[in-house]
Parts: sequence; structure tokens; C-alpha cells
Amino acid sequence: MSHLVRFADGTGEVRVGLLTGEQVRPLAVASMSDLLSRPVAEIRELASAADEPVPTAGTRLLPPLDGRMEVWAAGVTYLRSEEARREESADEDVYARVYRAQRPELFFKSPAWRVVTDGEPIAIRADSANNVPEPELGLVLTSAGEIAGYVVVDDVSSRSIEGENPLYLPQAKIYTGSCAVSALVRPAWEVPDPLSLDLRMRILRDGLEVFAGDAGTKQLNRTPAELVEYLWRENDFPDGAVLSTGTSIVPGLDLGLRPGDVVEIEIGDVGSLRSPVVLGADEVRRVLASR
Repeated sequence: MSHLVRFADGTGEVRVGLLTGEQVRPLAVASMSDLLSRPVAEIRELASAADEPVPTAGTRLLPPLDGRMEVWAAGVTYLRSEEARREESADEDVYARVYRAQRPELFFKSPAWRVVTDGEPIAIRADSANNVPEPELGLVLTSAGEIAGYVVVDDVSSRSIEGENPLYLPQAKIYTGSCAVSALVRPAWEVPDPLSLDLRMRILRDGLEVFAGDAGTKQLNRTPAELVEYLWRENDFPDGAVLSTGTSIVPGLDLGLRPGDVVEIEIGDVGSLRSPVVLGADEVRRVLASR
């Protein structure tokens, strides 16, 4: 199994490489956005021609986004998500209509610079009574809209703010510490069927499991290609993008995140993501500033 990664080597230089086992082999590109400016066929050739491995001492994996890359997300793409959104909302019917509609719900989630990755904290809003993680399969897309790979995404959300009024969706979804993406990008050519993947999530509190759930991408009611086609309509992504495809694992309304919790997400054949939880954005800002 191999993964595309963005990493800082022992000298601090940020590079893009192919991770296989314990070895990272640099690719002949300047950045992740440079890589995603190329067709998938060329990306595959670059991965096959990766350089000799770099020393692992001091190597640090970074979020797999840079430049003008953006994270977008799809909502109400699973039946469980539609049910959960109706449970929390004062306007239940709007989510039922989206689930049945031809046009999907798509929303901006994060710019590249605000994304956190494995081991870095996610934040719950101090002005929200109920905040939850949302484990999702992410599509890593080239500037032309081809699927180059897959990642694990946590679309952290305020259920109480969104439930109060659907027009509050941006405040519920877009804030510092609300978007975590796995450092490892599984190449698309190594995943035969993205609609046959298993998803698992658990929440640990004081070392004990307080929530566990599992699902499968076969339950998606929209194909990845359909979601990408709508995202690319009347829009430009010159450095590529990540599109998160929605969740079907939703904790109950009685189980919101607390500071000190740890969220663990795993998607079979793609990778994993582990995130400690903090209250407010200050700790996340500290991590972002230290990169």
C-alpha cells in the first residue's frame, strides 16, 4: 500500500512524496498543488518514477493541501445524515427535500492553510451547546476535476447552531479547527471501488470508548463523479480541491464532543485520522502558527 504525502524533511524543506512502508520517496514536483495541476495519468507516472528515499529522521507529515487548494463538502448524502439533520432542525423538511433532490448540497469548508491533520487538535465552538465529528471519505481532485486520490476527512460541526436555523450553516461548519484531513492520500489507481469502503469512528473520553459507529460508502445516494460534476459547475479550482462526500455516522443528540476527547476515524483501504478535541480556536491557532 502506498500514499501520496506532503512532508517536511529533516532540513525543514516542504516536499511531496510517495510513502511506502517506512520510506518516503520525493516526487519531481514543487508542491501538492503543482502535482494536482497535472492529469492523473501523469501523476501516476511521477509516482512510479519517485526519487530515492529520504532519511526518515526529522521527517514530519503535513496536511496534504497547499497553495489555493480548498476543502468543500457535501451534505445529506446518506439516509442517516438526512435523518440526523431533521432530528436537530427546526425546519425538518428542508433536509428531506435535499436528500431527494437532483442537485446535491455542497458547501465551502476550509482553505488549505486552516486544515489540520493527524494528531493535531480539532475544536468545538465555545458558543455551541452540541458539537460532533462527522467522518467522511474525501476526494482529492486535480485542477481539471479528476479524482487523484482519497483521504479521511472530519467535518466537525455544530449541531445546535445549524439546528437553530439552516441559514446558520456557515457558522456551524466553517471555523478554525473544524476541518481535519488525513496526512495520507491513497492514490485513486489503488482503490478499485470507492463505493465499497468501510468507515469506522469512535470517540474516546478519559481513555474509554463513549461512542462507536460504522458504515459503508455503498450507502451513498450520490456517486463521487456526480458530486464532482456539480462542484465544478461554474467554478474554478486552479490548484485542485478536496471534496468531502458526507457522513452516515452521527452521534446522538445526547452525545456531543467535550474538550479532552479523542476522535478516531478509519476508512478501509484509505487511511485513518486521530484528533484530540479542544474548546475554542486558540490551541488550533498555536498549532497552525508553529508549522
